Amino acid sequence: MIESAVLNRLLDATTMEELWNIHTRTMGEYGFDRLLYGCTQHRTAHSLGSPDDFIVLTNHDSDYAETFVNEGLYFHAPMVRWSLENDGACSWSVLDTRAAADDFTPEERAVIAFNRRHGVTAGYSISFRSLRPRMKAAIALTARPGMTQAEVDACWRRDGEAILALNNVVHRCVMSLPYESPRRPLTDRQREVLEWVGDGKTVQDIAVLMGLTPATVEKHLRLARRALSVETTAQAILKAAFQNQIFILARG
Repeated sequence: MIESAVLNRLLDATTMEELWNIHTRTMGEYGFDRLLYGCTQHRTAHSLGSPDDFIVLTNHDSDYAETFVNEGLYFHAPMVRWSLENDGACSWSVLDTRAAADDFTPEERAVIAFNRRHGVTAGYSISFRSLRPRMKAAIALTARPGMTQAEVDACWRRDGEAILALNNVVHRCVMSLPYESPRRPLTDRQREVLEWVGDGKTVQDIAVLMGLTPATVEKHLRLARRALSVETTAQAILKAAFQNQIFILARG
């Protein structure tokens, strides 16, 4: 049974860091001490989009996260493949089934060997349902060292519904909170001019509203496009909105 106090703390979190800290502590109490959440808004038939555009939250050590995410190992991870093709929760025992059938590619075997070296051997994956065709999000719950997959599966039979519900709540919260890539943070001015453009204002209108010159407004728009790695202001507005960097009401 889920404690209402935990749910309230998750729902009341106002920053991604606060939300993630609450969730990692809670999942740790269930035996999952390392989590890796990933979300893309730019999935295509042949790509998950640029890693620079992912939302990635993890408490794995930096060596693991750097290699798995930034060096692209995730692209060949068997449970990532499962998550892209399914919704819901899945025990990592499916890997044993695939191994018995000799169903792994060489790239997948390399990922499995990498995970073993880092103690990522038992756990569960959750793939979240999305109504947007280009969006996909999932979380990998790694069991603490020494815990077997059989023990994880027993834990899931006992508490799986609560664990799944908590992760679904966290996913929905992530979708509503601002997430800024450390490589491309927008300034307050850049956010403001993008919001005004999104509201239908011209550069001249925005200059009057913000007490700036039109040239300065254009400069902020140019820097916002550069920060978001897009070519047009319309693309910048869309991307910043997907990242919840604009059109967010202040919470007092």
